[in-house]
Amino acid sequence: MTISTASMTGQLSETLRSATDGLSAQLRVCLPGIIQSFNPQDVTCVVQLAINGQDGDESIMLPLLPDLPVVFPRGGGVTLTFPVAAGDDCMVVFCDRRIDFWWQNGGVQEAVATRQHDLSDALVIVGPQSQTQKISGISTTAAQLRSDDGKTVISINPTSGAISGTAPGGFDLNGLKILSDGRLQLVGGVIVDGHIHGGVESGGNNTGGPE
Repeated sequence: MTISTASMTGQLSETLRSATDGLSAQLRVCLPGIIQSFNPQDVTCVVQLAINGQDGDESIMLPLLPDLPVVFPRGGGVTLTFPVAAGDDCMVVFCDRRIDFWWQNGGVQEAVATRQHDLSDALVIVGPQSQTQKISGISTTAAQLRSDDGKTVISINPTSGAISGTAPGGFDLNGLKILSDGRLQLVGGVIVDGHIHGGVESGGNNTGGPE
């Protein structure tokens, strides 16, 4: 039986489509995840991916991913760190090539292996939020370092140049503390607007120390 060119073209197209679909199903680029634990010494975490894998029509929960490097905003000798807790949402980015030697030694490394987008070659960015984890009250005028509940905030306003903040627990800088009611507490516990000086005499003598 003679097979027409159109038929062969159709068969090739189906073969290519099947191969492409199979490749796409196995290709991982980035997925949301949930932090299971955090190691602050190694700056790594254990993550459960929040989207199941697929085997044909079957849904499969993927294994926990251990020892994934955590990405903190960093550059120019400055790093912004924050606590990472179990239950935090994150984004897991799967690298194009094996990252083991770069992670251990830094610098430019050889690819070594041909594995690509592997579950073990991932970096974790903490911060993406599902609707159940999202924060509210985001400022549209200032950069803020804040607690999720918005009760503790440090704000920088780029328009006015003002730095402001709210700290229910007080603000402490090398022992100098601004209390939650705005009063200033000196090192040693003396409150500026409530202390007295002893040994006061008229003339050019100095007062005694604060009490």
